[in-house]
Amino acid sequence: MTGVLTTDHPAWVETTDGGHARAVRTATGIWALSWDSAGLHLRCVSGTEDVKPQVVSTDPACLPDTVPAELKAGLCGLGPTQRLANGWLWDAITTAILRQVVRAGQARKLYRAWCSAYGTTVDSPYGELTVAPSAERVLKLEDEQFASIGAKFHRSGLKAAAEHYVRDGLTWQRLNAGDLTAALVSVPRIGPWTAAAAACDFTGDFSAYPHDDLAVRTWAAQIAPAHPWPGKKDKSFRPMWTALAGPDRTALHTLTLSTLTWGSHAR
Repeated sequence: MTGVLTTDHPAWVETTDGGHARAVRTATGIWALSWDSAGLHLRCVSGTEDVKPQVVSTDPACLPDTVPAELKAGLCGLGPTQRLANGWLWDAITTAILRQVVRAGQARKLYRAWCSAYGTTVDSPYGELTVAPSAERVLKLEDEQFASIGAKFHRSGLKAAAEHYVRDGLTWQRLNAGDLTAALVSVPRIGPWTAAAAACDFTGDFSAYPHDDLAVRTWAAQIAPAHPWPGKKDKSFRPMWTALAGPDRTALHTLTLSTLTWGSHAR
């Protein structure tokens, strides 16, 4: 069994055979990845293969008994999941900033327009794929270039993040998800949600995800509608959610990422 691919990152596109493909940059090159019934395939299409993309496997069958039976059963029905940990921290930051204020579908379109307009395009066995523009490139963009693709609102956040990334990026890359979240919050226009989303995307560790996120709450309620979940404005969801996983950070990662993956497939 190959399991299920988590396609939350907007770089994933559907292929003609019903699979998925994306490009991702690592420290040494750009890779083209595809997913089909046989699993995940990786090919370096630019640079060297020294640093390969990393895949995080998650199995909800390992969740503790503290997770409500209905929720656990729904997640186990999904089966084991695999998610690509973003090989480029700058892309993770960029993606999280472009998700600010807009809905998921619009953020996906905006990210792809951003990469196509100012990023790097590579040829792959799956057609042309793109990766985001570098921080250095972002600093050289004019105001109208942001506006032309619909990213006028995000301009100041991207510019500020690019300035800090050029200075501190190498240090940030060595941090765990929690410490990276704390470091990113110091950047203007990056709040706790954006910082945590970027940190989880890069590290692959979703124990640091903002667990009261609307997506988590929505999918959890759909998987286990009989469970007494807190209301939308009730701030007790986060502590309830973390308590379900118990003290094990791996269980919290599994519970959160599996729920988000379930939501992607439900749509």
